[in-house]
Amino acid sequence: MTTQTTGQLARNKSIVVAFIQELFTEGDLTAVDRYLHPEFVNHDPPFPGAPPGAEGFRQAGQMFRRALPDWHSELDQLVAEGDVVVERFTASGTHRGELMGVPPTGRTIVLIGINIFRIEGERIVERWGRLDELGLLRQLGISPS
Repeated sequence: MTTQTTGQLARNKSIVVAFIQELFTEGDLTAVDRYLHPEFVNHDPPFPGAPPGAEGFRQAGQMFRRALPDWHSELDQLVAEGDVVVERFTASGTHRGELMGVPPTGRTIVLIGINIFRIEGERIVERWGRLDELGLLRQLGISPS
């Protein structure tokens, strides 16, 4: 891990926040191209069967925005050290389109999670994450409560 200045840590945080807000809250799929390194590694794909790398993130953004057009991510906590930024979030939206095979319910769907991003230069090069997938499946009615 490299030593970072306060300015570099703030820049790394701003890269992560901009990426998440542009992709998931604004639905801008080109955010993947701007913020993820061409050799980006996603150690924990965002959904079962997601393609590796940046394309899996693009598809996740597209899937959530199609099913939940008002999908938005609220930042609960952001911590940076060295070249790593940890984001704890709560995302939510109204279920208005098919999601994971479930037709629209009109209910608010909430997803909480934690992402760990590693930054090199101006790009995100790696991600590890844990999402409350079981909670999501329960809200969709496809997992026992």
